[in-house]
Amino acid sequence: MIAAPDLLGAIVAATRRGVEVREADRPLRMLSQEQTRTPRGSAFEEALSNPSAAIRVIAECKRRSPSKGILRADYDPAAHARAYAGAGAAAISVLTEPTFFDGSPAHLREVRAAVDVPLLRKDFIVTEYQLVEAAVLGADATLLIVGALDQQSLTQLLRFAERLSLAALVEVHDAVELDRAIDAGARVIGVNSRNLRTLAVDPEVFDRLADRLPPNVIGVAESGIRSREDMTRLAVRGYRAFLVGERLITQLDPGAALRELVGR
Repeated sequence: MIAAPDLLGAIVAATRRGVEVREADRPLRMLSQEQTRTPRGSAFEEALSNPSAAIRVIAECKRRSPSKGILRADYDPAAHARAYAGAGAAAISVLTEPTFFDGSPAHLREVRAAVDVPLLRKDFIVTEYQLVEAAVLGADATLLIVGALDQQSLTQLLRFAERLSLAALVEVHDAVELDRAIDAGARVIGVNSRNLRTLAVDPEVFDRLADRLPPNVIGVAESGIRSREDMTRLAVRGYRAFLVGERLITQLDPGAALRELVGR
């Protein structure tokens, strides 16, 4: 486990250094020419609101976490994604952050080749370059963490993602960040019960923020989701989808674990 007074700040700093290296090697104009597919951001949003599904889960492919260490030694993102898709995942999240989560952009490309469901690039997005990367790699949506961005950057990245046809899961941890996400025009807002600065989990944040979610926003509950009962209760509070990672990826059969979770 990484002990840091501000883990989010450390991750963002490492991310910026990584982007600088990649952009020096492959400038944005060159990267843009590699895009062969238009992201299906609208399909991602529709999947999280599909009325025919009682429980809508964004199932996560993640090898490691800063809080728990290695989650799965035999990590195979493409195989796990196929299992998730077969078990009825509304969408699949793929960690691409390398330093703290053992992710890789290659993992997203492999998952895109393996499944047709909407994909979320789960990373610490701080530049437009990363959004173009997401589109090139096959993502349909990307993560924007309010706590990692000032308001101008948040709004600009949200608008740029829309121009690329990428959906954005805008992640918040408290009421102040939620207001910022709403002001920026977010259509999909993820309420994360895990504080990314300290790694502490506070499940009560779901209830504290539920009544503040506008009715036209897709609310997603993230972290600390352990059971179908958790999701059923939060659905009553207005959350339309649930991002689940560790609860699934640590199981012998992640697809079977998802199937059990959604009651299929």
